[in-house]
Amino acid sequence: MLQYSQCKIDYRRDSIEELRKKIAEILRIRESEIKWIKILKKSMDARKKPQIYYSYSVAFECAQEQKVLQKNRKDKNLSVHVPQPSLEDMVPKLKKETGERVVIVGTGPAGLLCGYYLALCGRKPLLIERGAPMWERVGKVSAFWKDGILDPETNVSFGEGGAGTFSDGKLNTGVKDKTGKKKFILDTFMQHGAPEEIGYLSKPHIGTDELRGVIQSMGETIRQSGGTYQFHTKLTGFRYVEEESGPGQKQLRAVVVENERGETEEIPCEKCVLAIGHSARDTFSMLYEDGTVMEQKPFAVGVRVEHPQQSINKMQYGVEDPRLPAADYKLTGKTSDGRGVYSFCMCPGGYVVNASTEPGGTVVNGMSDHARDSAHANSAIVVTVDRRDFGSDDVLAGVAFQRRLEEKTWQTGRGMIPVQRYGDFVKGVPTTELDHSLPMTKGKFVPADVKKILPSYISNGIMEGMRRFGQKITDFDAEETLVLGTETRTSSPVRILRNSEFESENRKGIYPCGEGAGYAGGIMSAAMDGLRVALQIVSERNNQQL
Repeated sequence: MLQYSQCKIDYRRDSIEELRKKIAEILRIRESEIKWIKILKKSMDARKKPQIYYSYSVAFECAQEQKVLQKNRKDKNLSVHVPQPSLEDMVPKLKKETGERVVIVGTGPAGLLCGYYLALCGRKPLLIERGAPMWERVGKVSAFWKDGILDPETNVSFGEGGAGTFSDGKLNTGVKDKTGKKKFILDTFMQHGAPEEIGYLSKPHIGTDELRGVIQSMGETIRQSGGTYQFHTKLTGFRYVEEESGPGQKQLRAVVVENERGETEEIPCEKCVLAIGHSARDTFSMLYEDGTVMEQKPFAVGVRVEHPQQSINKMQYGVEDPRLPAADYKLTGKTSDGRGVYSFCMCPGGYVVNASTEPGGTVVNGMSDHARDSAHANSAIVVTVDRRDFGSDDVLAGVAFQRRLEEKTWQTGRGMIPVQRYGDFVKGVPTTELDHSLPMTKGKFVPADVKKILPSYISNGIMEGMRRFGQKITDFDAEETLVLGTETRTSSPVRILRNSEFESENRKGIYPCGEGAGYAGGIMSAAMDGLRVALQIVSERNNQQL
């Protein structure tokens, strides 16, 4: 089997037939000689807009492959195809009962992939989730967006699938992986209903609408493989035995939870994977009081900015054509005081959503369906913050910092999403009417003064960034751009320290994992971390049996 990279096709003629024809033309063979072709990677090249191409890498079979290689030996894009490693080959064919119980706290990407792999290996994990199962969760979130009645336990962050359930479902990651984890995750998603294109697009995404079905299907596979779920079950503590290995070292014996009936329940287990998500603030407090080793972690805060998607398309492509996908962007810079300012979680054709989890606090996030077909594009424009801004060395000072901003946001919008024209944001005057363009939101919104919510170093940083970004994308900083507040949960404000075996530094049997523990940022990196922890747990048990 051969592989060809960087094969460019005009977007107007994009098809597998055109791709086959192009490969044959480049290699000087007949189309009929190409027996089979598979897309490995597809990306867009708009550097010479409005001339826009799709760039492909493909694997294919053809007649007389050695002769084709020799004939085109000077073409560096042609090579012998080497398949990626697959973790599926590492799933035991014969599954033995181990007697070891693993409890996974949280069913977001990290907990879901950890539980999925352990279940395939016959480990029968128990996944506990403070929120509701998918069908109930979707109903409660929809009701919150409609009437503002918040359930602190089931919302945009808590419930089956975690915060990723109500997002764009982006699956791209900067994490380098040659071990097959990324491929395993994408293949798993596709096996459970995700579109095949996520396996080869350079910037794959599922979309919140299709992701929900994928999550439920994976959950069913976990159950069929012997795993179990307990919803409406919140972690409240642990039971340990003292370890002789050193002061402060404790060995896990059970997790303590508040179950669906509101009763305290103890669940015996040898291992607990903490995949709690970046918004589990009460769990952070419990872990801190419990003595689990943690530290502050920098993150970023800011606002959502919204533009007409048509404008972003024209800016990025130089042409308007419905055959082109909704355009995205990624922007980065530095402020005059040395802080990072950048776009985050860009949602083409998406919505700004009220993602609140606590009464009296408002936080926003971005979300898109698979089609990305709303009229607007949005992204967070955020500025980095750290210990100097939190006002304390306390481990949970970052949490308190987030809460202060979210409370001010709630007061400014009276529980609704506050919206301001960027021109008013710059001038420091409230927006009283939205004349031309209403924002695309999930949850009610109100014209307001978003700028007054933010410390000056953040609002100034946003304006510096917007000016620079306006030089890269025309009219990005136009007065009509909408600013929606506030985005405070770009990543976890803490890191739960772990050793090289992914185990807590002073709590044996506890495995901090994913975004909430401070080791990931987004669906794919969290899923990969969950898979990494699952592999460690399986290997530990196998080594003990040897």
